[in-house]
Amino acid sequence: MKSFRKELWFDIPTRRAFINITPKVEECLRESGIKEGLVLVNAMHITASVFINDNESGLLHDFDTWLEKLAPHEPVSQYCHNSGEDNADGHLKRQIMGRDVVVAITNGKLDFGPWEQIFYGEFDGRRKKRVLVKIIGE
Repeated sequence: MKSFRKELWFDIPTRRAFINITPKVEECLRESGIKEGLVLVNAMHITASVFINDNESGLLHDFDTWLEKLAPHEPVSQYCHNSGEDNADGHLKRQIMGRDVVVAITNGKLDFGPWEQIFYGEFDGRRKKRVLVKIIGE
């Protein structure tokens, strides 16, 4: 069995954003040479997320609006965690959207259902963060 590891780095200029990282994961898969196996994609920071959904701008806007209603950034004083920091909402948003995804690899391709894409969700941006791509298989 072969193994491949790569870090994808992001420097998001805004507090919150969603980025379709499917092309970057597909590039990793090509680099790995693995044709059958699994790919794990996970956020390496506790205020960021990796998830699978539809690549539709209205849906991404709806996620942002929904998350901000569930865990609003302000007032920052509403959170116990925000003593010296202002990112408690980012921790909560990450918990809702998830840390990682696993996708099957079949015939050298990501084995997705219709419309599925991999996204990086940022909830406390304005600094460098990374995503781990780990691929195992043959």
